[in-house]
Amino acid sequence: MIQFFIALSLLISLALGSAPDLGQGSSKERQDRAVPPNDNLVIAVANGFQKGAWSKTDKCPEGLYAGGFSLRIEPPQGTMRDDTSLNGIRLYCIDPKSARNLIPTVVSHPGYWGTWTQPQWCSGGVLRSFQLRVSPDQGYSDDTAANNINFKCDGAILRGHGPPWGFWGEWSNECATGGICGIQTRMAERGGDDTALNDVRFYCCP
Repeated sequence: MIQFFIALSLLISLALGSAPDLGQGSSKERQDRAVPPNDNLVIAVANGFQKGAWSKTDKCPEGLYAGGFSLRIEPPQGTMRDDTSLNGIRLYCIDPKSARNLIPTVVSHPGYWGTWTQPQWCSGGVLRSFQLRVSPDQGYSDDTAANNINFKCDGAILRGHGPPWGFWGEWSNECATGGICGIQTRMAERGGDDTALNDVRFYCCP
């Protein structure tokens, strides 16, 4: 009898153009859960290190895109010392249609160790995709996680100045339109075998 009333309720709901939730959440909640890691808004790679937590998202002001970047790199520390390598990524926001005067910067997490490299700029256009160089888990040896990053501009590649440790992964998807405009990094807390920056994903703006 209970099954009969449930079936009747479903038929009435369908006839009225709606259906009961059945515990699946609102349509917006279902849509949010279904957003893939590589879509028109977010680009990511699969080879990032899985240690630490995601930091805050930082985005360029509206209408601006990342036209350059710099890296915070800790140099090699020598035998029996703890290396962290890549600590931070800074994006330089530009309007590709106007001269570069005052240039805002965005950074998800500034990192802990090392110094910032000189900015590297697209000769034309803006940043559109990236590739991450990561060392795999070293077991009882020293982990460094992410070590370097490359970016593709419109028709050119900018190669980061990180150390040659680990392996390059596959390129991310390209921003479907516009270019990269925001960043979020995954950072390990200080303590023990430090790795600093582990992974990164970027946001695209049309």
